[in-house]
Amino acid sequence: MSWSILELLRTNPEKLKESISRRFVDVSLVDKAVELDKQWRATLQEVERLRHEHNVISSQIPRAPKEQKQELIKKAKELLKILEDKEKELQKIEEERDQILSELPNVVDDSVPIGPDENYSLPIKVWGKFKVYEKDVDEFLKQVKGLKADYEVIKWKPVGHADMLENVLKLGDTKKAGEVAGSRFYYLFNDIVWLDIALLNYAIDIMTSKGYTLVLPPYMLRGEVIKSVIDLDTFRDAIYKIENEDLYLIATAEHPIAALFFKEDIPKEKLPLKFVGISPAFRKEAGAANKDLKGIFRVHQFHKVEQFVFSLPEESWKYHEELISNAEQIFQGLGLPYRVINIASGDLGACAAKKYDLEVWMPAQAKFREMVSCSNCLDWQAFRMKIRYVDYKTNKKGYVHTLNSTAIASTRTITAILENNQREDGVVEIPKVLRKYLEVFAAAPKDYIYPKKE
Repeated sequence: MSWSILELLRTNPEKLKESISRRFVDVSLVDKAVELDKQWRATLQEVERLRHEHNVISSQIPRAPKEQKQELIKKAKELLKILEDKEKELQKIEEERDQILSELPNVVDDSVPIGPDENYSLPIKVWGKFKVYEKDVDEFLKQVKGLKADYEVIKWKPVGHADMLENVLKLGDTKKAGEVAGSRFYYLFNDIVWLDIALLNYAIDIMTSKGYTLVLPPYMLRGEVIKSVIDLDTFRDAIYKIENEDLYLIATAEHPIAALFFKEDIPKEKLPLKFVGISPAFRKEAGAANKDLKGIFRVHQFHKVEQFVFSLPEESWKYHEELISNAEQIFQGLGLPYRVINIASGDLGACAAKKYDLEVWMPAQAKFREMVSCSNCLDWQAFRMKIRYVDYKTNKKGYVHTLNSTAIASTRTITAILENNQREDGVVEIPKVLRKYLEVFAAAPKDYIYPKKE
C-alpha cells in the first residue's frame, strides 16, 4: 500500500517514524511536524469560524436598521482584522510544517530490503549469457547471490573499457580533456561519437513507440524548482550552480520533466502522463573521489535518455514495474547481460520509496556496474512542487505520484559494449539493433567492428 508523508503524519505518525528509521536517519523531526500540523488544523478551524462569523455579519449590514448598521460595520471591520492576523498565523505555521516535511525522506515501501548501504541491496533477476574470465568465476557467483545465471567461462582476460577506448581503438582522449577541462572530462572521436548518437536514437525509438511523449527540456532550473525535485542539501555538492545566478545545471532530464507541471493541477482523466526526455547530464561526482578515474564511466557530462511518469497514486506501482521493464527491453536488445537489484533502504536517496537498479556485468572488472536507476517517488516530489490531480466530477484533489527511470546513459552503455562485445582477437562488435541507426549517417561506420582490419 502507498502512503504519503502527510497522510502518515496525521493518521499514523509512528508508522512514519518506523519508515524513516529504516533509512538509519534521525526521526525527531516527525514529532515536531506532528505538533505543527495539530496547530495548523486548530488554527484553520479558528480561521474558518471567523470567516463564517464575518460573512454572517456582512450579510446583515444591508438589511439592518440605520441605528444598528454602524455597529455591525464596526464589528465586521474588527473581525476582519482578527481574521487577517489569524490567516497570517496559519500561513506561518503551514510554511514551518511544510519546511520540516520537505526535509523528511520519502516513506520506504515494505518490499525494500532493510540495510544501511549497498551491501544489503538484493539481486532479484539476472538476464543474458555472462562472459566470465576463468579466474573470476567465484566472484561472479558471489555477486549473483544464488540466482540461476547462464555464464560462459573464458580463458582470456578482456581489455578494460578505458584502455580499449584510448589505447586500442584510439577513439577517446581523457588525458587532453583533463588538461584543458579537468578530470572526468573526455574527448570522443569518429565511430564512438556515432555510437553515442545511435544509442540515443535507439532508446528514443523504443520509448516513443510505446506512446511516451518525446521532450527536449531546459538544461538549467531555478533554485526554487531544483530543491523541490531533489534533496538539495544532500546533493548540493553533486550538481553545478551557475555563478551569480539562481540557476543550476540539470543532472538528468528527470528534474525539468518533473517541473513541467510545477504549481499546477492536472485533470484526473489526463493521467498517466508519460514522457521520454533527452538531454545532457551534468554532475560534479564529488562523492566519487577515487572511483572510476579512468575512462568514461563516471564523468561530469554525458547524454541521457530518461523515462518519466506522472500517475494517480493507486497506479504508481504498476508504472514502476513498467519503467524497469522498458529499461530491460532496451538492454536485452543490446545483448548486454545484467542483474536487477532491489536497492537497500539506507541507499535509496531521499526521493525514492523504492528503487531498482539495472547493472550490467563488466567482464574486465569482474563487477556489475549500474546502468539504470528506476524509482517510484510517490508524492515526495509532487508535494514539494504543488502538483495535484483534480477530479472535476467530485472536486477531489490529491498529489500525483512521480516515477523516473534511465532509458540509456550513453557513455556508461558504451563502456559496457566495449567490455562485453570484445572478441578474443581484440575486435569489438557493435550490437545489431544499433546498426540501422548508423546506416542513416553517411560518415558512420558500416562494418560494425573495431579496430578496423586492414
